[in-house]
Amino acid sequence: MSILQVKNLVKRFGEQVALDGVNLTLNAGDTQVIMGPSGCGKTTLIRCLNLLEQPTSGEIQFHGEDMLGPDVDIRQLRSKIGFVFQNFALYRHLTVLDNVTLALRKLQGKSREQAQRLAREELAYFEMSAHEKKFPAQLSGGQKQRTALARTLVMQPEIVILDEPTSALDPLMSQEVASLITKLASRKVTSICVTHDIAFAEHISQNVVFMHGGKIMVQGSVVQLATASDIPEVMRFFGKVQYE
Repeated sequence: MSILQVKNLVKRFGEQVALDGVNLTLNAGDTQVIMGPSGCGKTTLIRCLNLLEQPTSGEIQFHGEDMLGPDVDIRQLRSKIGFVFQNFALYRHLTVLDNVTLALRKLQGKSREQAQRLAREELAYFEMSAHEKKFPAQLSGGQKQRTALARTLVMQPEIVILDEPTSALDPLMSQEVASLITKLASRKVTSICVTHDIAFAEHISQNVVFMHGGKIMVQGSVVQLATASDIPEVMRFFGKVQYE
């Protein structure tokens, strides 16, 4: 069943066209991967999906409802479509526990006790209970990623968007994050993941779209894109031919 539909989405920054008629359908329970070279529009796309950027034109429908209408409650929408930022965006002056409880208290009006109970359940799920009193500077990259995921999932979103979740991690930590993301499906959480990491993408999903020049050029599994595509930009990205 479709949960999110993007129709002919365009985003311009002055004369620059960042998104040029993007169409994408996301079904409930999917893990959708978005790949492509730097500057292709993939980060702009996911920021539009969470309304961190306002599209120039086109449609985004969430459960069939227009997300771009004048009466949309953006804060409520963002509680349903969570966003895990590339640099984790943890508050440096707050402990792990306080980072995870903040939105529960400020946006959902939970008491401190309620918020801490929910946060501790989420931290336990991500094996971060022993670190709840630490500050972000005391955490490894993998632990920061776990904290960021816990902070997002404690809000019980229907969709989680992840922007380059392994960009700051070594290969071992990348495998760990891949395992965490595959676990989201068991919680019936739909996810969208932007990544440059081909091995990581192959691990987490068979649903991959490749973007170039603000457009979705092709979609399929990593293997299908890497071995069957005759599109030069796709071949270059997956290493079938070298850049001149």
